[in-house]
Amino acid sequence: MACNPVLFYLCRTFNMILLFSTFYGIKCNCLLFLFISGDVVRLFGGINHSSVEPLVVHRVKKLAQICVQTVHQKRLDWGSQLLMSSETTTKPSALLLETVACLINSRLPWNCKVVGYLQQKKIYCLFRGIIVSIPQIGTNLERHNNTSSLEQVLMLIASHVGHHPCCCPTVDPRWSFSSQLLSIPFLWHRLPHFKKVFSANGLSKYYIHQIACFLPSCADVLPNDVTANHPGYACVLANVLEAATWILSEPKSASDTAADIIAVCTSLLDALPTITSPNGRADDDDDIPMDADTINGLDADLERQITAAIDSRFLQHLVNALFRDTLSTNYSDPTGPSDIEVEAVGSICAFLHVTFNTLPLERIMTGLAYRTEIVPALWNFIKRCNENQRWPYFSKFVSSLPADAARWLLPVSVFCPIYKHMLKIIDNEEFYEQEKPLSLKDLKSLVFILKKALWELLWVIPSHASTSQKVLPNPSGLKKLSIENVKSRARIGLSELLTQLQDWNNRLPFTSSNDFYSLQATSENFVSQAILGNTRAWEIINLAPFLAPFTSRVKIFTSQLANSRQSTTSHSALTRHRFKIRRNRLLEDAYDQLSVLSEEDLKGPIRVAFVNEHGVEEAGIDGGGIFKDFMENITRAAFDVQNGLFKETSDHLLYPNPGSGLAHEQHLQYFHFLGSLLGKAMYEGILVDLPFAAFFLSKLKQKYNFLNDLPSLDPELYRHLLFLKHYAGDISALELYFVILNNEYGEQSEEELLQGGRDMRVTNDNVITYIHLVANHRLNYQIRAQSTHFLRGFQQLIPNEWINMFNEHEIQILISGSLESLDVDDLRSNTNYSGGYHPDHEFIDMFWEVLKGFSLDNQKKFLKFVTGCSRGPLLGFQYLEPKFCIQRAGVPGMEDHEDRLPTSATCMNLLKLPPYKQKEHLESKLLYAINSEAGFDLS
Repeated sequence: MACNPVLFYLCRTFNMILLFSTFYGIKCNCLLFLFISGDVVRLFGGINHSSVEPLVVHRVKKLAQICVQTVHQKRLDWGSQLLMSSETTTKPSALLLETVACLINSRLPWNCKVVGYLQQKKIYCLFRGIIVSIPQIGTNLERHNNTSSLEQVLMLIASHVGHHPCCCPTVDPRWSFSSQLLSIPFLWHRLPHFKKVFSANGLSKYYIHQIACFLPSCADVLPNDVTANHPGYACVLANVLEAATWILSEPKSASDTAADIIAVCTSLLDALPTITSPNGRADDDDDIPMDADTINGLDADLERQITAAIDSRFLQHLVNALFRDTLSTNYSDPTGPSDIEVEAVGSICAFLHVTFNTLPLERIMTGLAYRTEIVPALWNFIKRCNENQRWPYFSKFVSSLPADAARWLLPVSVFCPIYKHMLKIIDNEEFYEQEKPLSLKDLKSLVFILKKALWELLWVIPSHASTSQKVLPNPSGLKKLSIENVKSRARIGLSELLTQLQDWNNRLPFTSSNDFYSLQATSENFVSQAILGNTRAWEIINLAPFLAPFTSRVKIFTSQLANSRQSTTSHSALTRHRFKIRRNRLLEDAYDQLSVLSEEDLKGPIRVAFVNEHGVEEAGIDGGGIFKDFMENITRAAFDVQNGLFKETSDHLLYPNPGSGLAHEQHLQYFHFLGSLLGKAMYEGILVDLPFAAFFLSKLKQKYNFLNDLPSLDPELYRHLLFLKHYAGDISALELYFVILNNEYGEQSEEELLQGGRDMRVTNDNVITYIHLVANHRLNYQIRAQSTHFLRGFQQLIPNEWINMFNEHEIQILISGSLESLDVDDLRSNTNYSGGYHPDHEFIDMFWEVLKGFSLDNQKKFLKFVTGCSRGPLLGFQYLEPKFCIQRAGVPGMEDHEDRLPTSATCMNLLKLPPYKQKEHLESKLLYAINSEAGFDLS
């Protein structure tokens, strides 16, 4: 009969024990008792152990090795029983591993020699094979309450490090615990009890330091024998990150442990392919479905393990451990940073920079911004370096650049995106009243430092760079920390943060708007270079337009418009379009006729003839004035909230109606038409009186809106979200879930903010994400389709790069002109006269006095009366084409002009004004004319 293999290995093991017992005269009936619960030294060494110690140690080594080899050879047959404990089973795997545990007990005299021998014999390779062979059945791997025999053995061998005195030889990194076991996929899920031991008693500190020493130069020693989707480096990263939260949560966790964790994770993250995450909405048509098993060549569960491990707790513990004794969040030490501070800042910035280039940002940024003190800590570091004019060199992480720019690149490239993310969801009380996280005084300094850094990066460094000068290789060998990568991140981060700060300053100034301008960008030479295009000045205007004053950018914009109109006119001189528009069917006729025009036709000349309510075409030739009147009337009608396409905020600001589809079947086509209509007005330089909500104007720049844009749309919801943000109790008790209730035209519907949101409760840990998603839903998601179609129409005439030169406040000025009072003196200095009038005429002096005394509303009506638009040119009346002209009305020498009203010809910007004798008479006639809305003088 064939011998049972299991019994064979047990007998083989037991026979070795019998050999020991025979040699030392131990009786067989006492053997098992002594082996399991008795004196193991006496069992193997007899009474006089020291005299035969070499032989005893040799045989104990062999026995322990044979036991592990036996389990390894039978691992596929024994399967999940490998996770059992000898206390709960008599399975051979448990008994064999329990035997090894007895043989390497730390109290035994041969412990060090036996453990060292096993390590030399690549014992971790055997354990790797054993662990990997254990079937994974979801979370069932953690179902065992008792510590398994396998985990006990691993604890004993792994925890041997650091014992004194210790004679264990150095282990080749290829066969070490760090490379063989930490590279096992989901190690802590397979061995949950071993995880607790690893995270305590200094084990983690030793082994993570071991990895830090041989990475990244020896990264190729990590095994890749599981599957191609589970590369060793990614498994080590996942296991270290998962253990790091427990390791760093220990109160005694030192900064050097945090530094080792950072060093390991930075190196391994650099090798990881970029991980992206879907939007998360269950019904987002733009989402691209991701493969359920693999993403970017990695196992999807492995990627989820890595991304989930870098959570707010990990980041909080990491920053606290690293900065606890090195970097202050308060500005108390005016001296420059110490070497320890420089090392800490360099480490965390290198880690975060690589992380930002590798993993989805939203959750990481939220954790950094709201669960750590890294923003004030980095600001304190940056501020001190700037004030001391000494930027330390992070030689360990970044290579050198021409000039000294690299010394501030790394901390700035990390600080900017974190603080920018914080500004997305910080509220006005925190920013202006509590002055968190930075004081208003510090914000002024921050704007100055960032502006100077950005200008140096965009203008100074490129101008000093030599094409023949080689950039030194990165000493760390990390691809994502290459100097070009850091520079690119810094450029984007600086530009975006300064844009955010300028938005805050526009809401309620904390510094002068001029503080955002770079002095060099205010010169006429800079403007001229930008107008030429394909210059560094134009590149700066594209990336950081706020560095140049608004008037400079308007000059660039108007120059681009003029060039485009000239180019279009030369191609469409013979294809002028003339449309008949019924005044009582203004919107419908305009949509039917103009919406079919091509982009080229829209840019060309368009002339309009109005048809009155009797079907008769009104007299007059459109020389431009009627078209301007048409644009003002059509925009007023099209954007009227009664049409159902737009709604008003409580401040009477316009934004797309989320329920527009219920009001108009072709609502998206209408939004496209309205976008092209607004684009045409801006393209022709026609100002229209359309006050838009800033959160809608941001869509013209393809920007997202955030919490601080919400008060103008829904102040009540904003207050509720702030209540949640500052709620001190247990938020989960409020029974909120990741859903939102929509209510349009009386129809209510519930919508998930995240996939599975109906079952996802809002807690103190995820409330910031919930607040962000609610604000995003109302400000971005609900109007995304309408905004997208509006933008497509708008971009037919105004390219994205043109409009991106301006912020939302400035775009409103481009659309409607300045809200400030009419500059009468500017208009007077740019006025022509005819019919006998001249600048020094007594009646002309009287006219300007009357106009100056008008209210703002009447001044706007006057301007509309004579030019067809209630607001003046952006850069002043010198840019009004043709120039405003006052012409004497009536026949000279006749007195019948006293009863005549002033008239106008808006196509010529012409005012026909009778020479009234009395100032009061002039004022009353002028007011009557501008308020009568009688139309134009077309004679």
